[in-house]
Amino acid sequence: MRDWFLSTSISEIRDIGDEHSAIAATTVRLACERAEPHDFERLEEFARALVFADSPEVRASADSRFHIELALSAQSPRLTRLEIQLQEETVHQLWTPLVREFDAEAATADHLELVRAVARDRPESAQSLILEHIRRNIFYLIDTKLSLAYGKSNQDVHEPQP
Repeated sequence: MRDWFLSTSISEIRDIGDEHSAIAATTVRLACERAEPHDFERLEEFARALVFADSPEVRASADSRFHIELALSAQSPRLTRLEIQLQEETVHQLWTPLVREFDAEAATADHLELVRAVARDRPESAQSLILEHIRRNIFYLIDTKLSLAYGKSNQDVHEPQP
């Protein structure tokens, strides 16, 4: 994970956020139109699983599963495939506590509020919520990258030269 953060530029992380925002905004709009009542119960269950997860690996899996299930409720196989790819690319970085732990309670609250907006067929609200959620995730990844890079540069300065 540390190597990913050190080798990935802020621009690349921001670009991942841009891609995720575009896909997720369309996903939630379609979920508002197409999701079935049973989807909402399943989404709530996956949202709550995050806060009960007892390790970073389980949190990453629960978070990823929620976003993939949300995409499935939009009934778009292409968007679902794209969401899966994005989750594979960054979810473990988000939940691995290299500098500080990501806030599972806040993420769960975001997910539950998002489910309510989709269930009430409020696409504008759902889009706003998902975009803010992704923005916070990307800021966290950038903050982690900067913290690790700063720590590495300080370590390099203090190491004796041969």
